[in-house]
Amino acid sequence: MNEKCSKYEELFVSSSSEELEKHLQECEDCKAEYEAQQKVSSLLDEVKMYYYAKRKKRIARLRAACAVMFMVFSLASVGGFALTNDDLMDTLKYGDTLSAEDLGFPVDADGLLMVDE
Repeated sequence: MNEKCSKYEELFVSSSSEELEKHLQECEDCKAEYEAQQKVSSLLDEVKMYYYAKRKKRIARLRAACAVMFMVFSLASVGGFALTNDDLMDTLKYGDTLSAEDLGFPVDADGLLMVDE
């Protein structure tokens, strides 16, 4: 009974390419395994570009989504800040910050609201 040679993996990993080629010329079992691995390698090379193209599309979509979300959050935070900051809104609308006196409230000499007792 003829046992199958098991040296291919060891030679592939730990020896030089010359030793591997010499053994492949002598051993039919290892040569068949080498040819099978070459077929798999060529198939992987053939489909590699499809995976790279798919990955590039996915990364482009992710970048676009990140940019859109950044813009949405930026505009929302600036808009929320502008709505809660009355001095900023007054400056944008009227060119200056409005005081209590500009709004028609009774004020004292320091610009503080006067309260009647």
